[in-house]
Amino acid sequence: MAAPASAAPLTMDRVRAAQSVLRQVVPESRFLGSTKLSGRGGGWVYLKLESEGPTGSFKVRGAYHAIDVRQKLIGGKLPGVVTSSTGNHGAAVAYAAFMQHVPARIYLPENPNPAKKARIADFGAEIVEVGKFLEETRQHAAKFAEESGWYNIVDGSDPEMLPGTATIACEILDKLHHVDVFFVPVGDSSLIRGFAFAAKQLLPGVKIVGVQAERAPAYALSFAKGHATSTDCSDTIADGLSVRDTTEENVREIATLVDEFVLVSEEDMLGAMRHLILQEHVLAEPAGAATTAAFLKTEGNYAKKMAVLLVTGSNVTEEVLLRALQTRSGS
Repeated sequence: MAAPASAAPLTMDRVRAAQSVLRQVVPESRFLGSTKLSGRGGGWVYLKLESEGPTGSFKVRGAYHAIDVRQKLIGGKLPGVVTSSTGNHGAAVAYAAFMQHVPARIYLPENPNPAKKARIADFGAEIVEVGKFLEETRQHAAKFAEESGWYNIVDGSDPEMLPGTATIACEILDKLHHVDVFFVPVGDSSLIRGFAFAAKQLLPGVKIVGVQAERAPAYALSFAKGHATSTDCSDTIADGLSVRDTTEENVREIATLVDEFVLVSEEDMLGAMRHLILQEHVLAEPAGAATTAAFLKTEGNYAKKMAVLLVTGSNVTEEVLLRALQTRSGS
C-alpha cells in the first residue's frame, strides 16, 4: 500500500491540525539560546533541539502524522507499515507504529548505524538489512509493501509527512516574532519542505538556508542547476544526510522555499559536534550538527542577525563521538 499520489494541499490549517495531534505524543522540543555562538558573530543564535525527541530525532513528527492520517482515511487500523531508512526515519516509523498499535517492518541498508538500529529494535519493529545504498533498500521495501498491502511511508515522497515537519517552525515562531535566518539540514527533504513552508507563511521574508554534506550534495546541486540531479555516491559520516537521488517535484518546491544552500565537510561537522558537546552541552550526530557547522562557516554573513539552527538528531555511534571530541575544528 503505497502513499497516495497526491494529498490535500499543504496549508497552515493542516499544519495547525497536525500540531494538535502531535502535541499528544511528541513533547515540544527545547529552544536554547546559545551565548557562545551569539558572541562569535555579534548576533543572536538559538538552537532548536529536535535531537531530544522520543527517538532522538525530528522524524517522529512526520511519521506519526502520516500513519494517523492514513488510518483516519481508511477508518480503521492499518495491517502494517513499512519503510526504508538509514536509521532515524526508520526509528520514527517504528515508534509511531508502536504508539498506534500497528506492526512495522523497517528496511535498512547493509551495515547500518548501530545506534539507530538499536533505536528501531527498542520499539519492536522487524528489521531487514539489504542493499548497499538507500535507493536499493527502498526497492525492497516497495516490493514488500506491494505484496503485503502494508502502508509504505517513503521519506521525502509521502506528502503527509510535511504537516508534521512544519510544526517545528510553528513552535519556534509562536515564541519568537522575528528571525532573520533558519539553518535547516537536508536529507530526503521532507524536513526543509514542510518547515520552510510554515516559516514563510508565518514570517514572510525570513531566509531559509539548506545544509548538506559536501559528500552528499544532491539537493544542493539540484538547487543550483534548477532541475533534479543525482550523485554517484553519498559517502558521508552524516548518514542522516546520505541521499543520492532527488525528484523534480521536490526540487521545484525547494526552489520556491529555500534561499541558499551551504555545504559542510566531514571535519566541519565533527568540529560542530565538538562545539555542541563541550560549549552547549548538547549531544548531536553529524547530520544534527550540520547546521551548526554551516553557521560557523558563514557566521560573518549574520552579524547583528537572529539565527535559528535546527539540531535534528542525537543518534551517534561511540566511534564518531570519539572522533568529534578529538578534533579542534569549530571549537
